[in-house]
Amino acid sequence: MNLETVRKEREKWMHWKNIAPLREALCTLPETSWHVELGDVLKISAEGIDEVHIKEVAKLMMPWRKGPFEVCNTFIDSEWRSNIKYNLLRPHFNLKDKRVADIGCNNGYYLFRMQEDNPESLVGFDPSALYKTQFDFINHFVKSKIVYELLGVEHLEFYEEKFDTIFCLGVLYHRSDPVAMLKSLYRGLENQGEVFLDTFYIEGEEEMALCPASSYSKIPNIYFVPTINALKNWCLRAGFSSFELLESSTTDAEEQRKTEWIEGQSLEDFLDKEDVTKTVEGYPAPKRVYVKLIKEKK
Repeated sequence: MNLETVRKEREKWMHWKNIAPLREALCTLPETSWHVELGDVLKISAEGIDEVHIKEVAKLMMPWRKGPFEVCNTFIDSEWRSNIKYNLLRPHFNLKDKRVADIGCNNGYYLFRMQEDNPESLVGFDPSALYKTQFDFINHFVKSKIVYELLGVEHLEFYEEKFDTIFCLGVLYHRSDPVAMLKSLYRGLENQGEVFLDTFYIEGEEEMALCPASSYSKIPNIYFVPTINALKNWCLRAGFSSFELLESSTTDAEEQRKTEWIEGQSLEDFLDKEDVTKTVEGYPAPKRVYVKLIKEKK
């Protein structure tokens, strides 16, 4: 696969009629010396800045799914408090001097946080013109060396380099062939490389998966929700030799909820009003499992 051809084709996405005005707005952002604070809220500040204009540009780029960010006193209260997931995983990894990829990186919140670890390189993969534009908005202030690729997991094995660590958070359930996706992650790794993966799961000891008829939690592109044992089998079939269960959690309104920075519905609309342990379709409510996978040298 020629990735340069893919890149050139996807660069045209930046000229779509809904994206082009956002790209133009980026060019109006001021240049100065910015103070950046990496933490649960990524904070950016500077003296003598037109804060109203910065907020107006940020609002153009709604919806903001991942965050939160604070840019010159504008608090971007994203739908997801992504710091909760990041802090859950943080004790399990050390990225110092590693080549790191984040698959489905959205606007790059996790990548910005990962700079604290001093990795050798950070590369985000996400085929979304909007999320790339949100990333460019934040990176205008942060001035990071993060590389953002408008590519998907299917391009990973053809990428120009292999990675020591890959994060793939909240992507697997969107793929109609989860084992094929796991194989792509495997092929994108160096020997002894590691993957940090999270996905929806259902309770049970059986090696089985829920297959929603048309949607799960009002999300149409959810294909399989496995038990943890079924997920383990998928990973072993993909070639991974080590499957380590790190954490599990139930998604709640503390982590995902409506804010003024999104459009449309959120978790409260996806659950049964009479029984929040079920989705509106009657399936078990979303739970997430976090695992670490290792590619052993063969």
